Amino acid sequence: MTLEACAVLTSSESGSSLWPHRLAVVLACATFPLIWVGGLVTTYDAGMAVPDWPSTYGYNLFAYPLAKWWAGPWDLFIEHGHRLLGAMVGMLALALLASAFASRCSRRLRIMAVVAVVLVVFQGLLGGARVIANARTLAQIHGCVGPAFFAYCVVLAAAFSRSWRCREHRTHDASSVRKLRRLSTITAVLTYTQLVLGSGIRHVPVMASANHFRVLVVFHLLGAMLLAVHVVLLAIAAVRGKPKLWSLNHGPVLLALLVAMQLVLGVSTWVVNFGWPAWFDSFAFAANYTILAAGFWPAIIVTSHVAMGSLILALAVLACVNAWRLQAFSGGALSGGGPALDSAIKGGLA
Repeated sequence: MTLEACAVLTSSESGSSLWPHRLAVVLACATFPLIWVGGLVTTYDAGMAVPDWPSTYGYNLFAYPLAKWWAGPWDLFIEHGHRLLGAMVGMLALALLASAFASRCSRRLRIMAVVAVVLVVFQGLLGGARVIANARTLAQIHGCVGPAFFAYCVVLAAAFSRSWRCREHRTHDASSVRKLRRLSTITAVLTYTQLVLGSGIRHVPVMASANHFRVLVVFHLLGAMLLAVHVVLLAIAAVRGKPKLWSLNHGPVLLALLVAMQLVLGVSTWVVNFGWPAWFDSFAFAANYTILAAGFWPAIIVTSHVAMGSLILALAVLACVNAWRLQAFSGGALSGGGPALDSAIKGGLA
């Protein structure tokens, strides 16, 4: 009966356009470089390289002379490039919305496309307000909303795929799904909390006390250790779990590998910004180390740490969403057919 359910869902969408899914994937892929460039803007403290908004030195955003942008100062280059990338992501979100309403997408998917447009507009307004008010707090909020939007785009790309409703139409062990749901939810919350703490460190107020910075760093370190342990537990539970799905088995394993890389990037970020800890002075490489302000490779390391955090958040949220969705199909409710199966099929086609 599970194969029949999948066939019903697949055949019902056979006449629908593939463009919504394609555009959702492109939207997610375009948002990640936007996160990268936004991280570079903060790393180089280039948020006010262009003092006006929505124009660029009085020019329309798209009419700013290429020669002035391409051959201009580095901070102007990345700030204006960040605006252009943001505009492109906004247009992709609008294209996805138009495609979703023009095709046979479900009402739920159309609402999700509308939310994507609302989020990208809100993020753009936050970026503009940050420039107009020249406020570090708004820059921090802007930096926290961006990764959340990227995570939403990744979930959106998965939701528009044809396999989104097919692959869970199998028999699942209810206890395994509940455990994965609990672990993945806590992982997603911990990941975003870490991201907020990290943004606080990057946007620490100029007049903040040393204790303020120290507290943020300590909580960020404790959060990193807690997240690392929790991701390992999630990966172990996923590998041993009964639902044999890529998103719930291999996904958490990939997430654990990314967290391990993030820990290395986190240590590297501290070293390039503040040097080696005092107890490393006995080693020649630490004693002779020189901090390079705004150096190319230090900036790449710091920005990679930021971008990796966004990628980890996206995978954690995707695993969480998948686990919560499978909860409705767990316990073998679909294997025997009946009202539960009919309700699931109708819900997928709504």
